[in-house]
Amino acid sequence: MSDTASEVQTHTIRLELVDEPGELLRALEPISEAGGNLMSIYHERGNVTPRGHIPVEVDVSCAPDRFDRIVDSLREAGVNVIQAGSERYDEELVVLLVGHLIDTDLSDTLQQVEASANASLTDLSLSAPRGNDDSSSARMRLKTKAGTTDEVLSTLRAIADGKDLHVIEPLTEGTQ
Repeated sequence: MSDTASEVQTHTIRLELVDEPGELLRALEPISEAGGNLMSIYHERGNVTPRGHIPVEVDVSCAPDRFDRIVDSLREAGVNVIQAGSERYDEELVVLLVGHLIDTDLSDTLQQVEASANASLTDLSLSAPRGNDDSSSARMRLKTKAGTTDEVLSTLRAIADGKDLHVIEPLTEGTQ
């Protein structure tokens, strides 16, 4: 089926790439092969995500059914898709983690959150004292799927409990 002018839309895909030669090209190939027309690329080489990867934003023009194929192709190719259009992560959640974050492997904690929750880490601010005796704190900004805030918080609590960390949660509707 060919795209008609009325069907074609511009879609944004946010990716997280390893900082190695050829990774951007590897991410663009599935887009081309699935029929996406590349409109723009914003490659933030000077910035890194909390996992130390490079954030890349790609705008493509295509019909909605092709967009779904593009996203599936990217994931099949092992490209980390952080956001695809607006349907993946719709709400924002900010929480604090307090405890011995460094000693309990902060990187592992962040990976567990993203692997087991309907959430994507978009920002992290860490405050860590010198030495090992005092607690650290991290402010985490998460993008979550619409309607999954309670599930994400429950998952975060379980991860924190396993590492003897404390979660300071935002006030939600109905909380007094």
